[in-house]
Amino acid sequence: MKLEALLFDVDGTLADTERDGHRVAFNQAFAEAGLDWEWSVDLYEQLLAVTGGKERILHYLDNYNTEFERPQQLKEFIVDLHKSKTRHYTDLLNTGAIPLRPGVLRLLKEARQAGLRLAIATTTTPANVSGLLKNTLGEAGESWFEVIAAGDIVPAKKPAPDIYTYAMEQMNLPAEACIAFEDSENGILASHGANLKTIITVNGYTLGHDFSGAVIVLDSFGEPDQPFNVIAGDAFNKTYLDIELVKQLHEKSN
Repeated sequence: MKLEALLFDVDGTLADTERDGHRVAFNQAFAEAGLDWEWSVDLYEQLLAVTGGKERILHYLDNYNTEFERPQQLKEFIVDLHKSKTRHYTDLLNTGAIPLRPGVLRLLKEARQAGLRLAIATTTTPANVSGLLKNTLGEAGESWFEVIAAGDIVPAKKPAPDIYTYAMEQMNLPAEACIAFEDSENGILASHGANLKTIITVNGYTLGHDFSGAVIVLDSFGEPDQPFNVIAGDAFNKTYLDIELVKQLHEKSN
């Protein structure tokens, strides 16, 4: 089936948001709340095994900070912490501190010029997505994407496939007409669960993940003057990911 749409994860895929974005914002929120919690780079790598910020805080309390005296209204406490974290994260985005990864802007522009449809499928909150797109693509950045499926719009987050299934339902497209872009093992479990062919672009946190079944695994999308490294798969002698290569990868895996 002909390729019609590109479905993108956000954190780690479009931008390296985790280590110097979300992690920093979590720590700022903790400090603001008077908590002595500090999520180091190494600890955050372990916490990334759980998707969703609120879920990650609970996982931290359940497994890494079991001596913390929990407030009676734990759910509300976590929700408030996460709201604070989102505010700090969007402040970071507004400073321009978190750019798109190499090749992302070029690929998005190529896709639009080729008449391909674009969507977001992510566990991060809508405000985080909006902030990133506006600060990297401009005020009209969100309009580039036909569907922005984000956060709690579905009950089960990645590695469940629900967010991808939701996005495709909104676009009225079958999985065979789409391809997903991910950076993590939880991400590819979600995309594969939705029967999507998947292109992987790793980052420092996900280099060692299991990407079995990906159509290709790259270290970045690359640029004409900044070639990618192929970790697994066939790039058909290309040195950067363009729409022609995306279509080849989609057709090859049919």
